[in-house]
Parts: sequence; C-alpha cells; structure tokens
Amino acid sequence: MYGARDVERLLGLPRSTVRALIRAGFVRPARGPRGAWQFSFQDLIVLRTAQALSAAGVPPRRITRSVKELRRHLPEAMPLSGLSVGAVADRVVVKEGARRWQADSGQYLLAFEGDPARGSLNVIERRGRGAPSAADWFAKGLSLESKDAEAALRAYERAVAADPAFVDARVNLGLLLHQSGRLAKAERAYREGLAACGSDPLLYYNLGVLLEDLGRKAEAVEAYRAALLGDPKLADCHYNLALLCEDLGRPKDAIRHLAQYRRLTHR
Repeated sequence: MYGARDVERLLGLPRSTVRALIRAGFVRPARGPRGAWQFSFQDLIVLRTAQALSAAGVPPRRITRSVKELRRHLPEAMPLSGLSVGAVADRVVVKEGARRWQADSGQYLLAFEGDPARGSLNVIERRGRGAPSAADWFAKGLSLESKDAEAALRAYERAVAADPAFVDARVNLGLLLHQSGRLAKAERAYREGLAACGSDPLLYYNLGVLLEDLGRKAEAVEAYRAALLGDPKLADCHYNLALLCEDLGRPKDAIRHLAQYRRLTHR
C-alpha cells in the first residue's frame, strides 16, 4: 500500500488534485491508522489516468467509464512483464508484456511505466506524426460542440471514417444530428453505429429516444429493451420505458420499470 506522500512523489500530483479525484469517485482508498489514506497499485494507475484524461478535457462521465474498465483489468501489482497504460482521447490502452488490451492509434500517447515498489512510475508523452487519427478528430469534435455544432459534426464524421468502431464518435454524431432536427440522418447514424460497433447500450438508448420523437413507440420500446440487455443500470432508460409502457397500456411493465428507476436513483 502507498500513502499520500508516496502518491505525490511517484505521480507528481499535488495533494489537492488527489483529493479532487477521490471526491469525484475515481478511486476509493482504504483508511489506515489515524484515518490516513492507503492507496493500492491499482489506485496509483487509476489516479494518474483520470488526471490525464481530465487535463485533456474529457467529460467526467467518459472518464468514469474509462477508469472503471481500466480497474477491472489491472493486476494487483506491477507484473514482471512490465505494464504500460496509455490515454488516447477518452480511450485507455493497456499493454502487459505481449498482451494488448485495446488497440490504439499511436497518434497521442501518455504512458505510465515503471515499478512503484522500486520508487519509479514514469510519465512519458509521445506524439505521432502523419494524418490525424480517429481520436484526434473525436477530440476536435468535443472541443467544437459548444462553439460550432456543424464543425463538430464534420469532425465526428471524420473520426467514424477513420475508425468505424469508434462508438463514442458514433454516439455524438447521432446526438448532433438529432438535436439539429435531421432525424432520418440521426437514425441512420445510430443504426450504422450498431452495425459497426455491436449492441452498444448507449447507441440503443439514443435510438430509442429518437424513435419516440418520430412517434414510433413500439420500435422505441424494443430499442430501450436492447439497451437494458447491455446495461440494466441505465436509469433513464427504465424511466422512459415506464412512460412508454403506460402509454401503450402495459401497466405491469410500467410499474416494474418505474420501480427499477427509483431503485437506481434512490428516489
């Protein structure tokens, strides 16, 4: 286990940043004697990754999803084969020896390498050359959304063209089309995304919202159900389904989904 001073020394993070990351729920350190924080090896990697993604302007929701997946795969201690963790836009790439948990473009890599037990956890930044990657176009889209929605939309289209399985770019592309009233194009974007990325819960959920707006309620119900198959904890999906089921004369289903929504949101 590592104390707060070890975290500051190994990661170069001030105590205030560590506190902020803990408050955000990215790590939950144990408590030692006199209530002192005690961090695991996994906590160190998650802290540094969360801070890097936050500094890059990635939204908190995506950071939470990325570090949750990262923690699920991390070993309890630094493996003998070595470990490298990279942050590419809101994607996390992990290499353990010859194993590679998720492919990355290599256009931008922030890596953490070394052995905390030996007092080393290095931060390495490397920028690739050549044409912008899917991650680059996605990051550009994120930065443009509040200023120029059309330019953001074009950036997401470029991200999808570079990486057809880039699910977050597919989600944002569909949302922007939906918000701008281009409903037919939004539906096509979501369905193409599902074909390219598989049964992604968020793509199905957004498709359900769109189908509701189009007045296709029965299809919306099926989309919401598909979303919940992938992620039963999508509270808003349960809520929307409850309203739809009530509207379609299915009171038992409506009550069930509303109860689940309240359990998930503690209301």
